[in-house]
Parts: sequence; structure tokens; C-alpha cells
Amino acid sequence: MALQRRTLHDGWRLTPVGGSGLGAVPPEVAAAPVPATVPGCVHTDLLAAGLIPDPYLDDNEARLAWIGRVDWRYETEFDHQPGESTVDLVCAGLDTVARVELNGTEVGTTANMHRTHRFGVSDLLTPGTNRLAVTFTSALDHAEAMRAHYGDRPHTNAHPYNLVRKMACNFGWDWGPDLVTAGIWRPLALESWRRARLASVRPLATVDGETGRVAVHVALQREDADPVLVRVRCDGQEFKATVTGESTVVTLEVPEPRLWWPRGYGEQHRYPLEVVLAQPDGTELDSWSGAVGFRSLALDTSPDEHGTSFRFVVNGKPVFARGANWIPDDCFPHRVDRERYARRFAQATAAGVNLLRVWGGGIYESDDFYDLADAQGILVWQDFLFACAAYPEEEPLRGEVAAEAREAVTRLAPHPSLVLWNGSNENLWGHEDWGWRERLGDRTWGLGYYTDLLPKIVAELDPTRPYCPSSPWSVSAGRHPNDPDHGCTHVWDVWNQRDYLGYLDYAPRFAAEFGFCGAPALSTLRRAVTDEPLTPRSPGVVRHNKAADGPAKLDRRLAEHFPVPAEFPAWHWATQLNQARAVRLGVQHFRAQAPRCAGTIVWQLNDCWPVISWSVVDGDGRLKPAWYALRDSYADRLVTFGERDGKLVLSAINDTDTPWEAPALLRRVSFDGSEEAQSSELSVPPRGVTRQEVPVGGSATDVFVADVPGSPRATWFSAPDLELRLPEARYSVESRTVAEGCELTVTAESLLVDLTLLADQVSESAVPDRALVTLLPGESVTFGVRGAPSADFSAVLHTANELARRA
Repeated sequence: MALQRRTLHDGWRLTPVGGSGLGAVPPEVAAAPVPATVPGCVHTDLLAAGLIPDPYLDDNEARLAWIGRVDWRYETEFDHQPGESTVDLVCAGLDTVARVELNGTEVGTTANMHRTHRFGVSDLLTPGTNRLAVTFTSALDHAEAMRAHYGDRPHTNAHPYNLVRKMACNFGWDWGPDLVTAGIWRPLALESWRRARLASVRPLATVDGETGRVAVHVALQREDADPVLVRVRCDGQEFKATVTGESTVVTLEVPEPRLWWPRGYGEQHRYPLEVVLAQPDGTELDSWSGAVGFRSLALDTSPDEHGTSFRFVVNGKPVFARGANWIPDDCFPHRVDRERYARRFAQATAAGVNLLRVWGGGIYESDDFYDLADAQGILVWQDFLFACAAYPEEEPLRGEVAAEAREAVTRLAPHPSLVLWNGSNENLWGHEDWGWRERLGDRTWGLGYYTDLLPKIVAELDPTRPYCPSSPWSVSAGRHPNDPDHGCTHVWDVWNQRDYLGYLDYAPRFAAEFGFCGAPALSTLRRAVTDEPLTPRSPGVVRHNKAADGPAKLDRRLAEHFPVPAEFPAWHWATQLNQARAVRLGVQHFRAQAPRCAGTIVWQLNDCWPVISWSVVDGDGRLKPAWYALRDSYADRLVTFGERDGKLVLSAINDTDTPWEAPALLRRVSFDGSEEAQSSELSVPPRGVTRQEVPVGGSATDVFVADVPGSPRATWFSAPDLELRLPEARYSVESRTVAEGCELTVTAESLLVDLTLLADQVSESAVPDRALVTLLPGESVTFGVRGAPSADFSAVLHTANELARRA
């Protein structure tokens, strides 16, 4: 009999049963069991039942804090007819500290959101009705109680998330709410099997010259030692192995395989792979199916004249990483299905992104995430789940970390998109610079995980991929971990302490985190905040800004470029523009440092709720102006102004496999429209950068403009924003309806700087095709707007001119 799988997702009920917050449970919640959804969590169950308001709106996050302090019991009943099979209860995700009971008998306990748990239940099942219960202890109460066991360890934010293996950002972050969840967040099922089953399948694909090779590592769980047959099928071939033990490796070769490439470098070819476990007579016992991609992979950290490189090399070709950091797309991650992942991937690829870094304060994403990355050629940098804290290395946490890591590496190893295992986020840096060393004394803090346990697991289970102990990382333990001349760097003095022009002081080898804060789309913010009037300091706006000293920092960073508006509409537009300009300057400056700089990973692509943050796609999935800045800055071919050695330089970046030959028009244009122009022929080799010095002579009333076919327009103002004497924005607008929406043609009567259409303010579903357009007098641009064919958008056109002239 082949393995049979039956999900147990129906008929669940939810009841509060204990915890330090039990006394705060509203009577209507305590009155009767609440229908529960599996996969799901307590918050979404209570919301679906109409017993709580939406946690994402107004101040509901704080009003619902009691949920995270309560113990919750999930219960269901199911019919079963026992047979001769071995039966396991398989829990793919229990969040987090749980006791599992079947027919009143405890079958196991868990304390790790990031692991699958399997319990043998053959002897506990009875004919007919069976009762299954899962009781969740408050993860917050548990984490605080574990201080007595481990001792206190430094961590960011309010709660000791580092003392329990749970999604760290559930406990609040500088962009995320404090919503401590509990529930059965991934599928739960009964699996029935005979003789043997596939405990794991771990295919490791490599390329050796003209030959692709897959070593398929198969681990078995067995009832007996009788021989079984493992069949592996790939590329029309079948390989067989007779197994008497608990594991085997079947190696197959594919001559001259079609390679898997990152997007922009070639096709993403994958080979279907099937593993069948059978009895010697051919009767199937279990099966696994997936796909592999053949590609070589290296992380170049060789020393050079600048320091130490950090460069991904795929199939022998260096790849400039045009990346974005990925956080969980929802505080309640069971709500993120394949369709939602696909929308985010479409937004990422449309912005020119070729790498996503799965950040260590979140989760190992579902298989859909990595499958989409494989299909679309998005490289994945995968953090192990440690972020911004010191982690105990004692038991029981150490055992949980090891089991979790082994499962994650085994599950994700088949995916060709995965290019790096990273031990932690900022923890080496934190120990060096954040006062941890003095607070910790001789207590463990996670170093053994990052430099011993995790690299050993990767070396054992996935030797095909590189590993680094943390980000940032300077490649050598003897250096400061965030040395921009060595390895990967995080740039956070910009935003936290100083203006985005500070990016110009950096020439990192690889910028793994940098970013700037800005407001979400107005329709997103208005859905989440019902303040009347809405102001920059109204209560709901402040609550939806989790950054440390966030409101004041926004204004400080604005004041470095514009008079800070008091009225909300202008303030909202100003924060969005400031963020977009920061993203544009940082990305373009770093790209222009190639080949010294080999990659940028912007913080961050997405949000988990409606919030003022560093994301370029907001919590309702709307594109912020910063997304358009990122798209323009990640263009395959780009010209950009910058300063090198005190001189103004125009850099031309060609991130394609073909030479770029094009006419270049460089102009110095006065705000009144007069100009000086020079033409030249641009010639940039494949995957190359060329630079040319620009004659100086700019003033507070002119702008340098570079136009090259195939690149977004580049501009450079010689004076600081506060000194620019931008003219009043004057323009005419014509609108017409087209098949999918409308077109809005704007003709400039004066210089227009960063012309942007905030279309969602007229129609929530409206999406313009461009933003941040600079027009010279007499020039026109047409905005295509999807989703609102008859709307009048002329009132929501905005420019930097209007902000600069507020003084």
C-alpha cells in the first residue's frame, strides 16, 4: 500500500484556557468555542468570527495585545478506521509552544514554529470518532519564563524573542506590529504507510564540465529491514537501487544539460525529478516529485587591491546582484498563498530585481516562494532565522536550532535559485558595536551557531552552496564585521543619523542592507487610519510608524531637502519623494562602483501590514514612488551622474551580454529653458561600466541632463535642494480613455522635477506606469494608468517644485 495522506483541517474549535492574559479575555470570546480555520491562527479566527476588530487598523494592535498573553486550545473530531498501517500525525507548523493530545493522551510537545513535527499515533487511534487537541502556551509568557533558564540576552525591540524559536517580527519590529500569534499555521495531516516511507529526499545538482550530475540522497523510515527499491527518474532515464538500510544515494548524470541561469543571463531550465520507493515486486510504497536545475555556483571572496570581494558567480559568470530584502508578507503568514507570492514576484521582476534575501527575523517561506524563484530566475539569499539579538546556545534551544536547520536545508536544497546560506542578521555586528559584549560576560550569544553548528550542517547536507556566518560580514574574524572594504555591508548611519547624500561616502563591496523610510500610498494609510483630521502627528499615523523616533526622523530627513510641510497631503508626498530619491541615489551610486561593488540589496521590497516603512511595495500591495525609483535604478542599461575624486562623472552601466552603442546627449539646462549641449557616442562593453568626466559650471538655477536611448534620463543638480531656485510648476494636461484605463499626457511649460501621479488618491485600484519624471520646458510625457478609465487625475499630479517653493 502506498502512503496515504489525509489532512485534518475541518471542524476545529478554539477556546482560551490560560496564560497571564486570561483575565483580559472579553466575555464574548470566552462564552463559547470559536470556529477555527486550519491552517490559521488565533487572530484571524477571532477576526473571522467578528469577535475582534482588524488588528491592522487604528490602535487595534495595542487593544488586542491580550491575545498574545493567552493560552489557546484547538480541538476537533474525526472518524478513523484503524488498519495494519503505521499512522503518523504530521504537523507541518505549530506556532509555537504546543501540547498535542489524541483521545486524551499526550502524544508530544513542541517549541518551534519553524519545524515539522511527526508523532506516531497508531496505538492511540480508535475505531469511529477520535478527538484531537492542540494547546498553545503563550509564546510571550514562555519566552519571558525562559529567562530564568538561559539568563537574559540582549535583543532589539520590547520582547525576548531570542529565547523561543518563533518568527521574531511577530514580537514587533521597526516596521511591524506587536502581534504575538498562536495556531496551526501550516497543514496538519494523518499519514498511513506500510514497511517504509521516504523520510526525506535531498537532490544535489552540480555541473562538471559538460555533464550535469544529481546526487539524490534518500533517507527512509522503516518498519523492518527487508530490502526495498528506490527508483529515480530524470531526463527520460531511470536509476534503481536496492536498499536494506535507512539511506542511500542514487547518482545520475545528464550529458550536456541545459543550464539554469539567473534572470537576465539566460533561461531558467529545470529537469523534473521523481523518486519512487517500492517493494522488490514493484508495488509502490511512497513517492516524491520535484525539479532540479543544473548550474555551477561560487561566492567569490578573494582579496584584491580594494580589500575583499563578495561576488556571486553562476555558471562561471559574475552576477551583479540587483536585490531587495524580503520580510514575511503578512504578520499572519498562513494568508500568503501562491497567488500572493506571484504578485510580489511580478512586482520584484518588473523593478529589475534578480535577488531576494529572505531575512532572518521571519520564516523559511513556503515551497511556492522558492518554486517561483526557480521559475523566474530570482536568486535567493536565505538567512537562517536569527536576527538582531544574542541567542543562547544551551539546550533545549540548541537542539531546536539544529533540527530546524537540518529540515530547512534538506527542504530547500533542490532549488537552483538558492545561492547562499547566511547564519544570521546583524548578530556579529551587534556583538561588536551594540554593547552586547559587556552585558553578556561569558554567556553564549550564538557565535557557536554561526561559526560551527550551521556551517557543519550546510557542509554535510548541502555542500553545493556557500555559507557565510552573518550579514554584514567582512570575511575574516579579525576585522570589524561591517567594514565596507571587505565582504558585505549594511549602511544604516544613512537614515538613522544622516541624510541620504551620505551614500556618496560609501564604495562597498556588496551593500546587503540600506534603505530609507517613507509613507505608504494614501489609500493604504487611509484604510488603516481613521484619524480626523489626518495629520503628520495624528495618533493613528504615529501608531503606524514603528521606526525608532520615526516621526522625528522623517522630519529631520525632510528638513535636509525641503521645508517640512505642516499639512498632511504635502507632508505625505514629501516623505514618499524623499524615500524615492534616497533609493535612487543609493542604488545608482553603488552600481556605478562596479566591479568594486558587486551587488545591492535594498531594504526592503514588501511590508507585512499598512505602515510607514522602508518598503517599496506597501502593506496593501501598492507601489510607492520608491518602487519606480528602484525600477529605473535597476534598469539593464543605465546612465547616472555621480562624484568621483571631487569631479562630476557620468557613468554608463551595461548589465547585459551585448555591447551598448548609443548616442549620448549631455546638456546643462537653465531653469528658464536655455541650454548648453554636447553630443558623444556611448560605447559600453557587456556587463561593463564606462565613465566620462562632466565639465563643471552648474549653479542653483540649472540642471545637468543626460539622455541616452535605452536608459532612463539622468539628472544632476549642482546645488543642494534647499538652495535650488526651482520655478513654479506649470504644465497642461490632456486625458483620454484607453482599453485598460486611461492615458494622461502632461506638457511642461516650466522645468518639472520628479513629476509623479499619485493615482490611488483618485481611484484605489489605479496604477500608473511611471513616476519621478523630470521634464524640460516644452517636453511631454504620457502616463498610462490601469484600473480607472474615466477618472480625472490632474489634481494628484505632484512635483518636487511645489515642495521646494514652500519656504
